[in-house]
Amino acid sequence: MATDLDAEREIDLARWRRALAALWWLPVGGLVVGAIVGALFSFRGSSNYKATALISLGQPLSPGGALVNGFGTNPLAVQQIVTSADAQNHAANQVGTSPSALRGHVAVRQVGIVSGPGAGRATPLIALTVNGTRPKPTEEAANALAELVVARTTAAYVGLKIRTFKATLKQVNDQIESVNKRLAIIAESQRAAKNLDPFQQLVIIGQEDNAETRLGNLIGQQETLQQQLSFAQQVETAKVIEPARSVKASAHSSRTSLIIGALIGLVLGAIAAIAGYGRVGRLA
Repeated sequence: MATDLDAEREIDLARWRRALAALWWLPVGGLVVGAIVGALFSFRGSSNYKATALISLGQPLSPGGALVNGFGTNPLAVQQIVTSADAQNHAANQVGTSPSALRGHVAVRQVGIVSGPGAGRATPLIALTVNGTRPKPTEEAANALAELVVARTTAAYVGLKIRTFKATLKQVNDQIESVNKRLAIIAESQRAAKNLDPFQQLVIIGQEDNAETRLGNLIGQQETLQQQLSFAQQVETAKVIEPARSVKASAHSSRTSLIIGALIGLVLGAIAAIAGYGRVGRLA
């Protein structure tokens, strides 16, 4: 029985070779037609766009400088925010698109995961990606979601610190301006004090020394407040590091579609040649 099966296989393979040799134009035609259809399919396929925004989650600190852990520093919180119906509705309304265009098309991943002793103090970096069929709405939706993440993950007390620093800094700046005006008046008095007695000149000099000392102290406070404000804004507050920009990601690769179409056409042409050769043989 095994010998008979081997003989049948040899007969079948020989018949297939004769069929392909006799009707060679069918596989070749199938190859060409399949390649053309694959190329046309790649051109007809719609293009996809993706836009990725890079977000730095804030790292709040206590007044003593210790890290304050909260949901805003957890990358999983960002995932929950951007995939929520409320956030996607907000972003869709802001850019003038449908919420359904975002549903299932928003992805979040953590960038540059730090391990080791410094992992606890590393500020998480988040890549927020939106996929869509139109470049501008896709880009705008990614940026809208990124701004929403910044607003919702920044600790409320960090905002209070920033407002306090700004108010105090304004007061210090006003006092510096006032002292500078006073020093200008004292300078005018010194120029006019040449005809005054030494005691009056000494009083003016004392007033100048006091004003300059006061100015130096205020400048020191100003520098400290500016550093604290900058730290709160740049480190403790979440922010968008890189705004999203749409890039094209074709839904169908022209080369891949052409090769797959050609292979399918070749196989179908070969099958047609073998089947057709069998019919021709029976008619003969």
